[in-house]
Amino acid sequence: MFSYRHAFHAGNHADVLKHMTLVAILRYMAQKDTGFSVVDTHAGAGVYRLDQEHARTSAESDAGLFRLLAALPSAGTKPSGHASEVPALVADYVSVVMGFNSGGSVRTYPGSPWIAQALLRPQDKLKLFEVHPTDARLLERHVAELGRGKQIEVLRSNGFEGWRSTLPPPTRRGLLLMDPSYELKTDYAEVLDALEEATRRFPTGTYAVWYPVIARPESHSLARKLKALGTRLQKPWVQAELNVGLNPTEGTSARVAQGRAGTVLRASGMHIINPPYTLAADLRAALPWVQQALQQKTGAGWTVETS
Repeated sequence: MFSYRHAFHAGNHADVLKHMTLVAILRYMAQKDTGFSVVDTHAGAGVYRLDQEHARTSAESDAGLFRLLAALPSAGTKPSGHASEVPALVADYVSVVMGFNSGGSVRTYPGSPWIAQALLRPQDKLKLFEVHPTDARLLERHVAELGRGKQIEVLRSNGFEGWRSTLPPPTRRGLLLMDPSYELKTDYAEVLDALEEATRRFPTGTYAVWYPVIARPESHSLARKLKALGTRLQKPWVQAELNVGLNPTEGTSARVAQGRAGTVLRASGMHIINPPYTLAADLRAALPWVQQALQQKTGAGWTVETS
């Protein structure tokens, strides 16, 4: 149960998709003065060092964040072979990440909790669930160093169960983010069960789920079941997937990104219920650029579907 730690995967292509989407949602929610709550059911350690042992073991950020950064225009020029100017969502995501770094070097990568806390306003709240003993200790320490008091709360409990104590929030505005490890096959069903109950308890909330696209039956069916759930509940939804493809020469390399079930992770998705009305357009503008920046030799692609 406790073998997965996100420190080994920080800054990979799945993080790029997930955190771009998170930035877009939070920017939109902040357009109204009324405060909102963010609930992260699987928070991890919160923030990660890309130059230390865990991240360098698999070096997944090399093919994710660092490859994306290398595709950015420098001094007004455009890298050879790359299309068009940087989409606004990509630029915003990069700006948030670079806000945790200085001097031109990128050593720190913000996980979902750190992106969320950076975009919170004084009237907003953040609830972070983490059950892994090591990551929970790190998360508590990192949050304590922020000195934000009761605005950010760390809860050492199973997020699949603990979210019930947080929704609906007092302001009736909130985002529930579910990003489990999918290390256990039961995680797939837990996601669906939690979503169905949460949307009935708090119908106007926004719900975002990250999922891997891997060679496992539960993974193949999850994207379809998420769409069916939203349709059955009569909720609008957006589903985006990014596939960076595969370099055949790296198929047996220890540095190839490993999926959360131990298989090569080439693709992942985000499913959002009650999304910002601008989200689909933002993702459709961003993902072609991101795909071109991150793609390997074969099989790359992207999709954005809506209800």
